[in-house]
Amino acid sequence: MARIIKSGLIQMSLPMTEGEGSIEEIKEAMVQKHIPLIEEAGRQGVQILCLQEIFNTPYFCPGQNQSWYASAESVPGPTTERMAEYARKYKMVMIVPVYEREAAGFLYNTAAVIDADGTYLGKYRKNHIPHTNGFWEKFFFKPGNLGYPVFQTMYAKVGVYICYDRHFPDGARILGLNGAEIVYNPSATVAGLSQYLWKLEQPAHAAANGYFMGCINRVGEEKPWNLGRFYGTSYFVDPRGQIIAQADEYKDELLIAEFDLDMIDEVRATWQFFRDRRPETYEKLVEL
Repeated sequence: MARIIKSGLIQMSLPMTEGEGSIEEIKEAMVQKHIPLIEEAGRQGVQILCLQEIFNTPYFCPGQNQSWYASAESVPGPTTERMAEYARKYKMVMIVPVYEREAAGFLYNTAAVIDADGTYLGKYRKNHIPHTNGFWEKFFFKPGNLGYPVFQTMYAKVGVYICYDRHFPDGARILGLNGAEIVYNPSATVAGLSQYLWKLEQPAHAAANGYFMGCINRVGEEKPWNLGRFYGTSYFVDPRGQIIAQADEYKDELLIAEFDLDMIDEVRATWQFFRDRRPETYEKLVEL
């Protein structure tokens, strides 16, 4: 029997920003803006839904304002528990990216994975942290320390990569070796900087490892930072590297796609990525 999955991605613009309310008000406004599309995903029978990078705040990393440390929360915690209610209601796996506070000074860019019965399965912490003009992420996040976990959900084996991670093929390969069937990459990236890579790197990861990917980017411009325009264009890509569904570049959107996980077996039977790899020849690379 075919293993058909219906999956969704939500890309969203910011309804309230720094200077327009308290941090808690800004977070609540973003959650409230997401809820109708989360509900719509549930009504349409989406089985796995992924939200964008740190979905309930602005992308505050163009600045270096310590006030945003207060937006971090425990994982599991209040936001994951709130999203678990929707997961349970609709029998829908959810990937929920938030700003995580483990302890004072231990802050991470994190995505929680919630199973279709509302059970918290675990989390991924972004491993590769950029620190360059407009993306001062080391000011806000420690590098991840949980490796590259794969989560057995009710519907599929799911892995997570986050934004800047996508520039590094190594973790993408480890997710494949760890058994991922679908890898989700919630992101925040702007036009003119990496847009030409957006449809290059992730299809390459999917094709090189023989799995599906769901790739999410937020939309719109965010004041007061004015980093540029987040260009949306969220998409799904299959194990052959072909984009099978794509969202708009400018508007808020719930993107839904159906795909057959049996394609993974078909592709890997043709291209024996994991049989023919030669890890013993890569040792020098690991040492560098």
